[in-house]
Amino acid sequence: MKYCIIIPDGASETPLDELDGRTPLEVANLPNMDRIAMTGRLGTARTTPPGYAAGSDVCTLCLLGYNPDQYHPGRAPLEAKAMGLELDAADWVFRCNLVTIVETPPGGWVMMDHSAGHIGDSEARILLEEVRKRLAPDPGTSPLTFYPGVSYRHLMTFRGVDFTGLKCTPPHDIPDQPIKGHMPKGKNADLIASLILQSHEVLARHEINLTRKDLGENQATHIWLWGQGKAAEAPSFLERYGKRGAMITAVDLLRGIANLIGWVNLDCPGITSYHDNDYAAQGKFACDALDRFDVVCCHVEAPDESSHAANYAEKIESLEAIDRHVVGPILAKMQTYKEWRVMVLPDHATQCSTRLHHDEPVPFAIAGTGMHNVFPRPFTEKAAKESDLHIQKGYDLMEYFLAANSGR
Repeated sequence: MKYCIIIPDGASETPLDELDGRTPLEVANLPNMDRIAMTGRLGTARTTPPGYAAGSDVCTLCLLGYNPDQYHPGRAPLEAKAMGLELDAADWVFRCNLVTIVETPPGGWVMMDHSAGHIGDSEARILLEEVRKRLAPDPGTSPLTFYPGVSYRHLMTFRGVDFTGLKCTPPHDIPDQPIKGHMPKGKNADLIASLILQSHEVLARHEINLTRKDLGENQATHIWLWGQGKAAEAPSFLERYGKRGAMITAVDLLRGIANLIGWVNLDCPGITSYHDNDYAAQGKFACDALDRFDVVCCHVEAPDESSHAANYAEKIESLEAIDRHVVGPILAKMQTYKEWRVMVLPDHATQCSTRLHHDEPVPFAIAGTGMHNVFPRPFTEKAAKESDLHIQKGYDLMEYFLAANSGR
């Protein structure tokens, strides 16, 4: 049997006043997602377990069948997997965002933008290197190492210091909020807070930032350290489920999860994390990959980024593009196989109204071999809640997807 998982990141949310009390999933024209829901099974899955914050690290592990209590090492270690970093027992790895923090009267500092205006790779690498020169001038003796990533997303390792119990806040969780109450807390928090503050001294007058200011673009004013953890380990998907898998994504975090579980990362030209994504290329790439792998996961980040920007119109457009150029071609491709299943679901909800992730259960729909329903409903949050299928432990969803009603 062939399997495909389509993840429109952050697609679900609560109703919006601007949409007359409807959600983007309810407003968008989604004939292919609706077809999956109406011909197969529709339900909800709790991909954010109790005690965790909603985020793609926890939620994607969960929906792929891995209990975060056993296999979640922190967000940064998963992204280290994507970069192929070899961490030893003395290393702690942190996510290192380039962010925009602005001073507001009377003397407070506010997180204006967790992505520094979605800064480009080339500018970001130059700025991160300047930070490295100041904070880790001698790579041979410094406990700090900086690793450039994509856009605003980077990593930093800190060797030889114990950060067990340290609490750090993701910058996308505090949009337009003062940073004072969200600085690192706990064991050796002063070391991490000091690095954040020192980075401002490096970046504030850099010529790249001065140019960005002149152009009206958000400046990369600070690094922000969070998502820390130690090296990640987990059994492979092949060991757990007997299936060979592949991931198509523009996001290092998802690539890291794929590496963690032994999937192949497929590089699709033209895909990005935003609405400039080449949706058609991603759909075609997924269709081609299905001939070579048992399970193909196609992750699209754009709805989540639109939500963080409080841009519900763009979110609707991205959902419609996913439906037309990704879901539609994959459904057509699936018809060429004797046995198949396709599942569509967001990893978590992301709300335009708050620009934050939300831990409510997400809707999922599965169509294909052995999947039937009695009451056809469209792919919306409300319809999913009204169904009779609710998976309380999200990591049980994968077993249902692979084996339920299959005669095995």
